[in-house]
Amino acid sequence: MRNIIRFALALLWVGGMVGQADGQGLRLIPKEQYTCGAHDTENYLHILEGKNVGVVANQTSMIGSTHLVDSLVTLGVDVRRIFCPEHGFRGAADAGAKVTDGRDEKTGIEIASLYGKTKKPTPEMLRDIEVMLFYLQDVGTRFYTYISTLTYVMEACAENDIRVVVLDCPNPNGFYIDGPVLKPENKSFVGMHPVPVVYGMTIGEYGKMVNGEGWLKNGVHCELTVVGVPGYDRNAIYELPVKPSPNLPNWESVYLYPTLCFFEGTIVSVGRGTDKPFQIFGHPDLRGELAFTPESKSGASKPLLEGQRCRGLDLTEYAHDYANNPQHLQLEWLIEAYQQLSEKNYLFFTKYFNNLAGDSLLKQQIENGKSADGIRASWVDDLENFKSIRKKYLIY
Repeated sequence: MRNIIRFALALLWVGGMVGQADGQGLRLIPKEQYTCGAHDTENYLHILEGKNVGVVANQTSMIGSTHLVDSLVTLGVDVRRIFCPEHGFRGAADAGAKVTDGRDEKTGIEIASLYGKTKKPTPEMLRDIEVMLFYLQDVGTRFYTYISTLTYVMEACAENDIRVVVLDCPNPNGFYIDGPVLKPENKSFVGMHPVPVVYGMTIGEYGKMVNGEGWLKNGVHCELTVVGVPGYDRNAIYELPVKPSPNLPNWESVYLYPTLCFFEGTIVSVGRGTDKPFQIFGHPDLRGELAFTPESKSGASKPLLEGQRCRGLDLTEYAHDYANNPQHLQLEWLIEAYQQLSEKNYLFFTKYFNNLAGDSLLKQQIENGKSADGIRASWVDDLENFKSIRKKYLIY
């Protein structure tokens, strides 16, 4: 009976009826109503003229309906090499799947993978590059790997005296700061720096922080230019014009991602292999009104719990109530799922969880029955210290 009551409370939370509503004033900006730093080419074309240019790009690197690389080639920029992150240049690879080198079919330009055996550009990859242009749509969450790619690109370019130009984009989760701050022992490609899970900065601002705080290897300093986002509003959710990865298909999934990605370090499905990845979660032995069965599909070739009927929650309507939702990670969902499945003797957490959390304490707190409010209270001092660092690098 106790668990039924707890899960009923979780369902009420999803409907926006439980918890403090502190999201007043938050608005959703449709994709047609904003542009990124890449759109005004006059702000950076002069830096590229007469130079051998490298471009870090993927399917999000668009100027309206034209890809950045196509636009640069049309403008006569000498693009020598394309560097692509996790999910590949066209964005079709599964999460975690190795991305291979190749050539762009449209332009014939060489593509160098930064998500395979090599995550940091090698001197050979950079041998004829004078300026590196970086344009990836980030989602403002520490374990989303594009900021790690930026770090390695900046580091390699600093070591080889190459200027880096970041074409900045809005952070669709830039309206709050929350989560445990990463501890050094949990450093990995899904978390490289002492920042919280949700850090409230654009990718350009983040690059400035990495540079300014000396977080590049051996304290090297990158010559960094950030081309800003016109009219960026930090107190807004941004609907992205192109999905940033195969399993973040819409603004609702991007909004829910910072919390639901914790489930990636557990035995619970986050809807990979369904039509609602990162909008739902479930497991065969969870209770909930939602039922779904993960199946193999593009972008999720071997999803967790494939072919198994799962029960859980659909959080899409919760996302739609963003203006009334608390602006913090919703640990209640994770805690409730843990309590239900651990009572059935499941080993809930995988080894990957501490990498995502960035701090082994979170797993211990959940296992020891600490409340969501109690866990959040344990982050306060670290978050305040981070905010004092962060404010030095804000552009908007």
